[in-house]
Amino acid sequence: MEPDDERRRKGISHSQPLPRDAVAAARHAVLSSRSADDDPIASASASACSVPYLRAGPLSRGGGEEARALPEFVGAGGGEGIFRVPRRAAMHPGRPPSLEVRPHPPRETQVCSFLRALACEPRLNQLWAGAESGVRVWALDEVFHGAPQTTARRGDEESAPFVESVPAPPALCVAVDGANKLLWTGHKDGRIRAWRMELAPAAAAVDGGEDAPLFKEVLSWQACSRTPVLSMVVTSCGEIWSGTEGGVIKAWPWNAIAKSLSLTPEEKHMAALLVEQAYIDLRNHATVGNMFSLPTTDVKHMLADHCRAKVWSLTSMTFALWDARTRELLKVFGMDGQVESARLEPPVMPEQFIEEEIRVKPTKKEKPQGSFTFFQKSWSALMGAGDAVRRVATKGTFVEDNRRTEAVAQAMDGTIWSGCTDGSIIMWDGYGNWLQEFHHHNSSVQCIKALGERMWVGYASGTIQVMDVEGNLLAGWTGHSCPVIHMAVGGSYIFTLAQHGGIRGWPLTSPGPLDDILRTELAKRELFYTRIENIKMLVGTWNVAQEKASPESLWSWLASASSDVGLVVVGLQEVEMGAGVLAMAAAKESVGLEGSANGQWWIDNIGKILDEGISFHRVGSRQLAGLLIVAWARKDLKPHVGDVDAAAVPCGFGRAIGNKGGVGLRIRVYDRRICFVNNHFAAHLENVTRRNADFDHIYRTMNFNKPHGSAVSATSVQLHKAVNANGNQPDEDRPELAEADMVVFLGDFNYRLDGITYDEARDMVSQRSFDWLRDRDQLRAEMKAGNVFQGMREGFIRFPPTYKFQRHQPGLAGYDSGEKKRIPAWCDRILYRDSCSESIGECSLQCPVVAAITSYEACMDITDSDHKPVRCTFSVDIARVDELIRRQEYGKIIASNEKLRCLLQESHCVPDTIISTNNIILDNQETVVLRIANNCGINKCAFEILCEGQSTSKQDGTEPDFVPRASFGFPQWLEVLPSIGLIEPGETIEVTVHHENHYTEEESVSGVIQNGWCEVTRDKEAVLLVNVTGSTSTETITHRINVRHCCAASPRPPPASLLSITAPTGDALSSEAHTERSSNQSQSNHLQRSDFAPFGSSDVHDLYRIQNM
Repeated sequence: MEPDDERRRKGISHSQPLPRDAVAAARHAVLSSRSADDDPIASASASACSVPYLRAGPLSRGGGEEARALPEFVGAGGGEGIFRVPRRAAMHPGRPPSLEVRPHPPRETQVCSFLRALACEPRLNQLWAGAESGVRVWALDEVFHGAPQTTARRGDEESAPFVESVPAPPALCVAVDGANKLLWTGHKDGRIRAWRMELAPAAAAVDGGEDAPLFKEVLSWQACSRTPVLSMVVTSCGEIWSGTEGGVIKAWPWNAIAKSLSLTPEEKHMAALLVEQAYIDLRNHATVGNMFSLPTTDVKHMLADHCRAKVWSLTSMTFALWDARTRELLKVFGMDGQVESARLEPPVMPEQFIEEEIRVKPTKKEKPQGSFTFFQKSWSALMGAGDAVRRVATKGTFVEDNRRTEAVAQAMDGTIWSGCTDGSIIMWDGYGNWLQEFHHHNSSVQCIKALGERMWVGYASGTIQVMDVEGNLLAGWTGHSCPVIHMAVGGSYIFTLAQHGGIRGWPLTSPGPLDDILRTELAKRELFYTRIENIKMLVGTWNVAQEKASPESLWSWLASASSDVGLVVVGLQEVEMGAGVLAMAAAKESVGLEGSANGQWWIDNIGKILDEGISFHRVGSRQLAGLLIVAWARKDLKPHVGDVDAAAVPCGFGRAIGNKGGVGLRIRVYDRRICFVNNHFAAHLENVTRRNADFDHIYRTMNFNKPHGSAVSATSVQLHKAVNANGNQPDEDRPELAEADMVVFLGDFNYRLDGITYDEARDMVSQRSFDWLRDRDQLRAEMKAGNVFQGMREGFIRFPPTYKFQRHQPGLAGYDSGEKKRIPAWCDRILYRDSCSESIGECSLQCPVVAAITSYEACMDITDSDHKPVRCTFSVDIARVDELIRRQEYGKIIASNEKLRCLLQESHCVPDTIISTNNIILDNQETVVLRIANNCGINKCAFEILCEGQSTSKQDGTEPDFVPRASFGFPQWLEVLPSIGLIEPGETIEVTVHHENHYTEEESVSGVIQNGWCEVTRDKEAVLLVNVTGSTSTETITHRINVRHCCAASPRPPPASLLSITAPTGDALSSEAHTERSSNQSQSNHLQRSDFAPFGSSDVHDLYRIQNM
């Protein structure tokens, strides 16, 4: 063994860079065909292992003591189909290389701090996230920097530097106000909060650690008294609208908000009252003939249609369309687009979990009968109990429609996209008319985002798809191992937020040549960011035969072997049995409950032996009738253990009852999935085929859908259920166990010895002739034939058969000597499969989990049951990615690779655009047409028109002060339609700029309009911003247009030629170039007036760069 390898294996858990040896070349050779992280890759199967073989494990060092790994027996058929080892690689070849802004944090570290929403502010180069504990912000310029975060909170050790707010109730929705540099958030406590976006760099805030200074909100008010703010939007007129439960929608006028923001911190309470009393209850605008026409269900989503000055409010199955200027309800319609089909949804009552005591009373005393006859007689009682509890649990609840709206967004061509739970996407025009429906994925749509002529869609399966504005699928890949719940576009990336809290950035050009370069360069640097961890695991199994063990027995079985292990997993069978127990277990399972007093006794007493709470911490458990599995992690390993999910598969009585079956735990250790499955298969010597079928059924159908026994919040449980309900399965043909990096099967498998009598078995046991007995082992024969446990390994058995014994009879003389004289057998076994294959056996990112058995033994001195407990210790090497180092290498590649920089420069190109004027004068009620032409003959361009601010002309000739509304909203006297759109190559679009002579100002108190007045708009001025972008970056060309209202109509001059605006070649324009271009525009603009100060025709804003070194 090399010195580096020897150092790697010392200690229970440590981290070392991989040695640079000849192994690296072999790793890179298979990089393109193997997979790296949580997500599998569909590729050709590896060569199958057609015959069993013996594998001698490597030398392992644990706890400072040398321990040679035991020889192992390997079953046949491990390289085929669902028994093939999952593919792993340093870089996933099936998707673009991602920028890990926040790597996947363990679920247990995110209790009460899950991230729920994303937002980007291009001008400040920031990424914001709403969390259950407040908000946090990343400075994108600092993403590639940062030292190891030794003071960071758990789950954020490898996150990019960020700054966090003071603790606040969960933020459910966010909205960016770029005009005032504010982030608006709606919270679970019913409050709306504003956060100042101009913050200190995160790097100066101790890398987002616990000692970092926390920023506070600048304004907060109570928007809802007893309900959360479920949705929020900033309209095209600069107002904030909020939606909550019961269909309540409120509008918050900008004038009241602006006054509150101008108050001093000492007047904070007065500022909140000022806004709270100024809201307008839009239900008063939705009453026709004393009939309330709005649905009374929760307003889950809101959308501001900036193209037509509309607002969309959405419940799960209905849409409401509003006029953003007048706040009038225009239309209510259903998902099919028909107004008459807009049905009101019935309120969903809370689930009523009612636990009833179920007893099966015998009518007379009967003799004990065979298990089959006993369960056959109890069948009606068991099924009846389960059905009764199901009826009670579902009484008063409504079955949810499987087609509900979960996401909404506006494409740059003005169409509205809504995503449904069945995976379909509906396209609407701006007036609520159904255009088309398309379907590219079977999982639920969770979020939609638009930029230029592209649309990104995130699904509950973790899939991300790219489409054009017509709905044609351009690309797709598995972005996360759980639902993609939110998206935000910033710079050259689209950022996706997964349900587990991880954030990844994907190049906007993906898929493309940029991905190939990044993937190749990152693979070359694999050794820099690879770390090898070593842990020792103790796995024990025991059929306790409804008995309880003494403390001495538990100590002999587990505590004596747990002194130097990091993870302990215990599986028990027959914790309790009987018809009443099985009936109660079936009833509990039907309503999502589990556990029993006997099961808790075992958990508590094993925990005492392991010194739970001091040396070990329990991380998960699952019980199904008499089956129980529990896991503990040592204190120093606990920070690296998380995402504990549980599962249960009954195999008894038509695969419905848990007297036989399996319970499992899936545990994430150092970013790798390890599954433990405790089993109890069919009994009796002749039932070999049934036992094989039990294994196959459990292996294929075990789905880890509940974090049973884990220390997680109710929110996490609910969200995780939703994930699996929507099919969180990367490959529907491969079971979840097949995608684990390591699988350990333990339990009472009930395989017996064939072709041997009771007396022969006793003689061979007394002579310790285990080789002769092993040749008659049913399990080994079936594994050799590839009928069961395909490709799995078991340590050589060097202990006597563990079944069947007379209780409290020590030694080998305790074998069953009763009337039946059951032949001794190795019923209790522990088998496993790691990431090794025939082609790769060295621990690396291609083979991330390599295990070896260091001991495999039975505790023959324990006599509490008719089975002997068995234990097995593993030495496990785990290869993981140091995300902090990989992110730094990502930045170095972008900064140094010339070909990559050229591709990025091309992606930042904005199409050449021509605009007709930069000054507009409007008479009363006048409409002027503004023309925008795409001078590029190849690419489409997207435009968005905003209002930088408005003012009143001053008679003394001084410069007016332009005051912006929220999110650059338009003033009430100015209407610009359309304000966003796509322009085809070589085409021109016409935008109408209209003046409204009088508009109504209203004053509202507690939602009721108290008075209103008409305000004259004479001598009003506004500055319009025409932002032009492409589809592969947020690089923007901005053109400013001055708009002024003048009472007297002026003669219309002859038409003039169009003005050209192109992207400058340098980083900034010189002052001479600005002056010259402005002069040329003044001569050609037919709306130019001499009494206006000249404005520059174009300003180029490099809003985001992919790397700012």
